[in-house]
Amino acid sequence: MNPTLHVTFCGRTFTAQEVELMRTVAQDYAGLGVTEIARTICELLEWKRPSGGLKNPECRAGAAALGRERSAPRGISQQRLEPEPVECLERECEPLELALVEGPAESRLWREHVERYHYLGCRVPFGANLRYWVRNRDRELACLLWTSPAWKMQARDAWIGWSDERRQCNLQWIVNHGRFLILPWVRVKGLASKILALIARQLPHDWQARYGHRPVLLETLVDATVDATRFRGTCYRAANWIHIGQTTGRGRMDREHENHGRAIKDIYVYPLVRDARQRLCTDPTR
Repeated sequence: MNPTLHVTFCGRTFTAQEVELMRTVAQDYAGLGVTEIARTICELLEWKRPSGGLKNPECRAGAAALGRERSAPRGISQQRLEPEPVECLERECEPLELALVEGPAESRLWREHVERYHYLGCRVPFGANLRYWVRNRDRELACLLWTSPAWKMQARDAWIGWSDERRQCNLQWIVNHGRFLILPWVRVKGLASKILALIARQLPHDWQARYGHRPVLLETLVDATVDATRFRGTCYRAANWIHIGQTTGRGRMDREHENHGRAIKDIYVYPLVRDARQRLCTDPTR
């Protein structure tokens, strides 16, 4: 590793030696849970808040994952037989159930599916989040992840028309669609847009029940540079999401206005209320 390399994450700059220490701890103690690994790293590096508490959530989100970049998450089996293919008309998959992921066993299976079958894998989400199963008569069809929104996106912020101050106050009223995985053995035309229509009705209730406020706007990023034949945002357009522009290639948490070589992505939004933009520019509770 280049000894002059530095990595800045969540307000702290880590040296190459510190990054290597994180990797070593995560690899050598892979049998522990990610929370315990994060606690250990925070203690070794004295990564603390001004109050003295360890920065466990930040470490879980990034540093602890360094040693696991190319390995399956803890508890994920290396081999699993795929279910029988699901090939039918959309109406034959009804009724669809959107179920929150609950309990260790469900969480482990959900993570396994996303890690194995989603091209971006499974990462610890930033901030608030909800995970869903999409089921039909106890058959898993899809996995969904909803998270806190991107900190800044020029096209989104311009579309809303808010100032930096208003953005910081009202960002919590947006929810980001972080992962959308139709399981590979499920081949049902029109299923994705059907799921998006259902989740737009259910998510606001679930988010309010979990976090105490009801979102007014959904957002997602579609990476068309990976495979233009697969990632064209077709299901979002079919579900009446609005294409409002593209990202600049920065990461979700970038505050240094630097391009880190990330793929440029299409931005789609879905207003959950008719006057979403006006509310986000004033007070969403009104």
